[in-house]
Amino acid sequence: MRIFVTGGTGLVGRRLVRRLHERGDQAVILTRRAGHARELFGNNVVVVEGDPMQSGDWMDAIADCDAVVHLAGENVFAHRWNAEFKRLLRDSRVLSTQHVVEALRRQPVRADGQTKVLVSASAIGYYGPHGDEELTEDSPPGSDFLAQLCVEWEQAARAAEASGVRAAWVRVGVVLDKEGGALAKLLTPFRLCAGGPVGSGRQWMSWIHYADLVSLFLLALDNAQARGPLNGTAPNPVTNREFSKTLGRVLHRPSLVWTPALALRIALGEVAELITTGQRVLPKRALELGYSFQYPTLDAALTQILA
Repeated sequence: MRIFVTGGTGLVGRRLVRRLHERGDQAVILTRRAGHARELFGNNVVVVEGDPMQSGDWMDAIADCDAVVHLAGENVFAHRWNAEFKRLLRDSRVLSTQHVVEALRRQPVRADGQTKVLVSASAIGYYGPHGDEELTEDSPPGSDFLAQLCVEWEQAARAAEASGVRAAWVRVGVVLDKEGGALAKLLTPFRLCAGGPVGSGRQWMSWIHYADLVSLFLLALDNAQARGPLNGTAPNPVTNREFSKTLGRVLHRPSLVWTPALALRIALGEVAELITTGQRVLPKRALELGYSFQYPTLDAALTQILA
């Protein structure tokens, strides 16, 4: 297949594009930094320069593609939250998705007559804080800023269905990858024996190994039964305290240095709530579709990543 990918130079995108190439698909990468994309992938991809938040000629490239994987979105931890940054968080997700859907609407059918597919990223922030409650794709959305942002994001993706496009979205959890994200930031303090629980330590962390997350995006791309939301989390979420203990054990380091919630709020502002609260999210839909996790337990995931 010929797959149009936004966010292809990001942490998850790089892994996904490599997997697409390995299995014989042609990735068409939308990026604002064409030179950087060519450095990453060489001649293994087609590079299209453009900004998904702006309509433009890049949208024409979707006409020749069989599917779209839409990963673009500003990192929620990139800056302290204020009104301007919240607007960027929204526009980088909702506006970009609207432009992708508009491009698909122009040509929703593949050359072989089959309808095209849109697989979009979303986030488990959709559910908002829920304490110890187990959450599945059937659970309702939360009411905080990030939850409502995810609702808008998913509504924008769902609009593709009006043109006959099969649309699915993966609600991404805490991605474990030593090349970036939360785990990469934690490695240094833990290796310096300065790691440990955050806040109460009782908040749930719904994590996923990067390889399983990429496989879930491919499942959503390939399986005709994949529609609507899929939780991009492993089947065994853990508390923050358990996560810290396991990471310390794998690194052969103590995990005793506690970070108070107040200190995080002072340092990070509103976004600290994402760290000090959490969700206990289960991948019900992926399991129903027959997906078998490569790394269902945290110990196995961290051991493989940090080997």
